[in-house]
Amino acid sequence: MRRTTVLRTGLSTLMLLGAWAATGAGQAAAADPDRTPAATAEMSTGLVEAMQRDLGLTAAEAHERLAAEKAAGAVEAEARKAAGAAFGGSWFDAESGSLTVAVTQPAKAAAVRATGAATRIVQHTERRLDATKAAIDALPAPAGVSSWHVDPRGNRVVVSVVASERSDNDVRRFLDRARAAGPVTVAEVAQAPQTFAAGTVGGDPYYTGNVRCSIGFSVHGGFVTAGHCGPQGQAVRGWDGSHIGHFQGSSFPGDDYAWVSVGSGWWTVPVVLGWGAVPDQLVRGSNEAPVGASICRSGSTTRWHCGNILAKNETVNYSQGAVHQMTKTSVCAEGGDSGGSFISGDQAQGVTSGGWGNCSTGGQTWYQPVNEILNRYGLRLHTA
Repeated sequence: MRRTTVLRTGLSTLMLLGAWAATGAGQAAAADPDRTPAATAEMSTGLVEAMQRDLGLTAAEAHERLAAEKAAGAVEAEARKAAGAAFGGSWFDAESGSLTVAVTQPAKAAAVRATGAATRIVQHTERRLDATKAAIDALPAPAGVSSWHVDPRGNRVVVSVVASERSDNDVRRFLDRARAAGPVTVAEVAQAPQTFAAGTVGGDPYYTGNVRCSIGFSVHGGFVTAGHCGPQGQAVRGWDGSHIGHFQGSSFPGDDYAWVSVGSGWWTVPVVLGWGAVPDQLVRGSNEAPVGASICRSGSTTRWHCGNILAKNETVNYSQGAVHQMTKTSVCAEGGDSGGSFISGDQAQGVTSGGWGNCSTGGQTWYQPVNEILNRYGLRLHTA
């Protein structure tokens, strides 16, 4: 029950990623800023255009960055293994085009560099930082506390508070208890996070009652989306008002994920929709992109927007309750984008949960990682 023009765009004009270039991003861009590397020429036009618009890149730079990010993702597992107990986290460095790995023991640095990653010596291991965050997760958080996450670059747990609430007594007490748990730093944000569901408006979404949300990714038997869009058993309607199926599983707060069965003449396809504004992107898998990597989002309200992955395993304190293990991005979103797709290259990353700001003035958005949803419900991603 999709619009046939959308399917034709997604399945006939879309080109797939080829092998990744081995040359550095800076070298290729310097030679010709508009040249597309042959090894990455087969790329979704819409994805590259969105990266050019939102990240200020040329087409060649977008291709080179995607190649470097994929290479960094492949290095991460071996680098983590080489660091062993000294592993302090990792992130993609857009300037160098490589993965950086934090280690607490200088003697481990050479083995990590041998995997192709750069290194940085830090004080705290990832295990120590994760334990600090887990202790903070157990604390009751007041509304003035926005979120908290492990920051591998800073080698700290970052607790974000709404700037106007920084002096609130409950916020101050929470911060005192958080600092007692381990290495913590405090950051300020302009607004509290909120989910991105919306009242019924026109477009190409799905509907639950009078709420509009966006499809995340097709799985065999249905699609995954955000849990706050509907409870288990909730009926779902498509863009044309016809019945799609029901929420088969849903969790919010604590988590923000769900999956919906598909039937009644509807079917699933392995694409992230461009809503007619850009060509659609085929989904090839769900390999996780590292912190620092570029990422793009598709939603029924604001269509395609891109940014960077800022943090992983962040706890977000919505007014409805805290949600754990979220990934924070610099991508904007607005009401109705909830549940929509976050994708890096041709790899599914997660479904839109919430954030702050909008796509006129900017903001930040969190997503629930897709692999967690697949594992939770025993689902299989529909891939091309």
